[in-house]
Amino acid sequence: MDYHAAVLTTLQLCHVALSGEGGLLASLALAGLVGGVSHCAGMCGPFVLSQVAARLEGTPAGSMREWHRLAGAALLPYHLGRATTYAGLGAAGALLAGSLVQRAGLHWLSAGLLLFAALFMLAMAVPALQRLRSVSTADDGWWSRGLGGLARPLFAQPTGWRGYGLGLLLGFLPCGLVYGAVAAAAATGSGLAGAVAMLAFTAGTLPSLVAIGLVGHLAGQRWRTHILRYAPLLLLVNAGILTLLAWRHLA
Repeated sequence: MDYHAAVLTTLQLCHVALSGEGGLLASLALAGLVGGVSHCAGMCGPFVLSQVAARLEGTPAGSMREWHRLAGAALLPYHLGRATTYAGLGAAGALLAGSLVQRAGLHWLSAGLLLFAALFMLAMAVPALQRLRSVSTADDGWWSRGLGGLARPLFAQPTGWRGYGLGLLLGFLPCGLVYGAVAAAAATGSGLAGAVAMLAFTAGTLPSLVAIGLVGHLAGQRWRTHILRYAPLLLLVNAGILTLLAWRHLA
């Protein structure tokens, strides 16, 4: 009985925290889906392919089955690790933003964060703003090298906790798309809503990365090329949605 009561209470808390955030969740899921094709496929694709190759090399040829290939391409521990990092960043950002709004009276902060996220979406969609995009995704030097040094030993056998650890670490790599998503998630002002918002974003990035694991970069170029034609338009729509949400916060 206590178990059912705890589950019901948790669901009620989730409903309260996420009430009115449907537009933001959908926007971040779309951002992850489009950004996964136009951005993550190029940036994170090599990490995915190297893990798939290492996993398949560790499977004896005599016991190789289709299941091993599919499981190796899915990289579930790695993606769970990424999801954990992104959810933690979303929760931390939202708690900080919510605290500033309550204690300092910065009621415009949520709208500002949403506009900041919209700007990143525009930077990925509009050629004239490519300089902003390049700055936002630049290599951060010592930070990236430090993460690379920690992650390098895990690539040798990226299964189980090692794959999960890779996802945790690589989730902290500098990425303008993630910056924008975290800013939008922080605008919720709720730790739970911020975490769920980033989980929606992570779910959006999965199709392209799993597809790369299954068919590789070259085989995926055909469908990726077709989708890239419409990516700028979808990112512009996304920026518009985030701007509208920001306007509602100010109204």
